[in-house]
Amino acid sequence: MLLLKLAFRNIIGAGLRTWLNAAALSFAFVTIIFLQGVYTGMNDQVEKATISTIYGGGQYWHQHYDPYDPLSLTDAHGLVPAEVQSYIDQRSATPIMIRQGSIYPGGRFRNILLKGIDPRQSILIIPSSVLSAKDGIIPGMIGTRMAKHTGLKLNDLITVQWRTAHGTFDAREVTIVHIFKSTVQEIDNDQIWIPLSVLQQITELPGEATMVVMKTGITAFPPVDGWNFKNLDFLLMDLHSMVKFKSMGGSIFYTILMLLAMLAIFDTQVLSIWHRRKEMGTLMALGMTRTQLIGLFTMEGAFHGIFAALVGAIYGIPLLTSVERNGWALPQSTDNFGFAFGDKIFPTYSAGLILGTAALVLVVTTIVSFLPTKRIATLKPTDALRGKMT
Repeated sequence: MLLLKLAFRNIIGAGLRTWLNAAALSFAFVTIIFLQGVYTGMNDQVEKATISTIYGGGQYWHQHYDPYDPLSLTDAHGLVPAEVQSYIDQRSATPIMIRQGSIYPGGRFRNILLKGIDPRQSILIIPSSVLSAKDGIIPGMIGTRMAKHTGLKLNDLITVQWRTAHGTFDAREVTIVHIFKSTVQEIDNDQIWIPLSVLQQITELPGEATMVVMKTGITAFPPVDGWNFKNLDFLLMDLHSMVKFKSMGGSIFYTILMLLAMLAIFDTQVLSIWHRRKEMGTLMALGMTRTQLIGLFTMEGAFHGIFAALVGAIYGIPLLTSVERNGWALPQSTDNFGFAFGDKIFPTYSAGLILGTAALVLVVTTIVSFLPTKRIATLKPTDALRGKMT
């Protein structure tokens, strides 16, 4: 306890030098928490959006379906198996059919995906209820990105062409009955949603689907011949890989900040030991052991980490709280990144993140403070009193 009090008194007595070091270290402390919170919030935000609009609690894919191979869509369909149909009857799953098609907005050719979904489904947060058939027309729903790229507007008629199950071309007019806005591009870009029963009829594939989306909360997924179940770990793999890559890239920035702050503390410790040689000799002459003296200087350096946390809290708490509440606005160009960021990212700061970062800063600061004190181990009291270092 005596060493702790003496170390605190000495570090406070250093005045401006102490607070400059603490301020530099606090910048690294707050920056690490801020960026890690951004990555965590980004992951949570995109994950929640994609689960609610695309993935649900997992998906059964037809064995020939490959989202990265458009040519696979020709054969990626099959009758919904009885094992999964029971979930659909209980409103715990919804089938979706995906077929290739073409449209000609403004006389221009454009490849699209025709997606059929049950208008009565409630598994995904998609406004599918607007797709109820009316007066013999085929109702279609598109996203704002699709509307922007094609120039389509509400109530417009668009000619859609597709291949039937027998390989013949067919075409019908689709009426745009709704234009929705979503942060998730996978349900928007180059896609037209129509009722599942209509798509099954016009493609001559009654009762068939490309995938079945399960409701969140379901834990039992029976194996089905000809269909592959994809859990959320698989479906969210790209997102988790991106966040992991971003975190690894950010760690380089953290390391640079920490090295700069540690260099300042290291230099401070070296100068302090050099200028306080006579003080060390006096303390050793009064009975303080070399181990205690090393502990004294190490604790003085460790106090920089504690003061950094206090200084960082003064400006970091209001700053991080404001960003967490109001979000971090993104430029419009990020809408084409392929992830459901939205207009803003809302960081997430957990107690584990804050305490873990504080512990990291304190440990690193203590280690850096200890390194210059190794010379004290060979120090002789008589040399120290005369201002010499052996």
